[in-house]
Amino acid sequence: MSALAYPLEGITILDFGQIYNGPYASFMLAMAGARVIKIEPPHGEPLRRRTAADGGSVPLAMLNANKEGITLNLKHERGKALLRKMVMQADVVLENFAPTVMDRHGVGAEDLMALNPALIYASGSGYGRDGPRRDDLAMDLTVQAVGGVMHVTGFPDGPPVKAGPAICDFITGTHLYGAVMTALFERERTGKGRLVEVSMLDCIFPTLASNLGMFFGQKQKGGEILTRTGNRHGGLSVAPYNVYAAKDGYVAIITVREDHWQNLLVAMGRQDLQADERYLTTDARVLHMDEVDEIVGAWVATLTKAEAEAAAQKHKVPTAAVRDLEEVVNDEHLHQRGMLRWIDHPVVGRIAAPHSPIRIQGNEPMELTLNPELGADNDRVYGDWLGLDAGEIASLREDGAI
Repeated sequence: MSALAYPLEGITILDFGQIYNGPYASFMLAMAGARVIKIEPPHGEPLRRRTAADGGSVPLAMLNANKEGITLNLKHERGKALLRKMVMQADVVLENFAPTVMDRHGVGAEDLMALNPALIYASGSGYGRDGPRRDDLAMDLTVQAVGGVMHVTGFPDGPPVKAGPAICDFITGTHLYGAVMTALFERERTGKGRLVEVSMLDCIFPTLASNLGMFFGQKQKGGEILTRTGNRHGGLSVAPYNVYAAKDGYVAIITVREDHWQNLLVAMGRQDLQADERYLTTDARVLHMDEVDEIVGAWVATLTKAEAEAAAQKHKVPTAAVRDLEEVVNDEHLHQRGMLRWIDHPVVGRIAAPHSPIRIQGNEPMELTLNPELGADNDRVYGDWLGLDAGEIASLREDGAI
């Protein structure tokens, strides 16, 4: 392999991913050099059927860049036969259907791995391939609900609130990528494939670490069990840790170490508090959390969010202005690093599309392409790669198999 080759060059992924978590995993595989063939039913995956008005076209472009696109009807016998033929030449089948969908079509993990023992079958689902909730329908919102995310999000006097982004989907997609890479690594040693699976519920639970620390601590003490802490630390064990109102917006400030607090006092011009025992340690500040927030909040209120951020950062205090989406998509740092790339979208115009967060030294990050149109690469994949002639492809199309 040349020094400039992408790590996954020569790896072929058959990608049945839909909506977010499956497509994000395969997007990162594509960005690492794999050939990713996105397989959709003839009417398209669910995300493709959302209108531009509700944002379906932009996520579709973001998560399916640098893939080839084909259509395949798994309800058709000729469609299943095509998949079996492709599996003989592929390295990975990736899907995030409900656990029994592929089995019901006769092309589940066991069937496909029997055809190609070196195949890696990667499955992402809401609750996993076993357990009492296996067959429950799951989406990001519902997993946030059942997984405790909504219960700990929001303010103490308010109702549960979902996290703004689709965190369950994307955390699961990241883990699914890791599962595929782990299986590929093992295959290099053994030559054998493996079924790997990732559950959305399993993935989201560890994110509750701070909240669970407080939960078990309060249970042990027999005290009131608090849950929603607003913008304060999920375990109420760090102070200051909050979002404070500036003249023109909000600023997030956290002090993890004692020197952060001392530096913040310098930034605020409150050196008079440097030896005050009420605030000298994290434990002490937690006991006086309301007072700490009042001190920091009073200072931030005299500044714009940019001024507060700059003043605190100058003294090495973890601080950031709360930015809106307009500010984020135009972020100089993200664009300079190449994480965001401007591309022209045929429906909504110029968009900032993300690259893979994984940087591979020695490889230039590849240019982003738009997601393929539905079935755009049928002729190339079924013809050039699979070896079917034009008449066979036309017959499959006429028959409704693709």
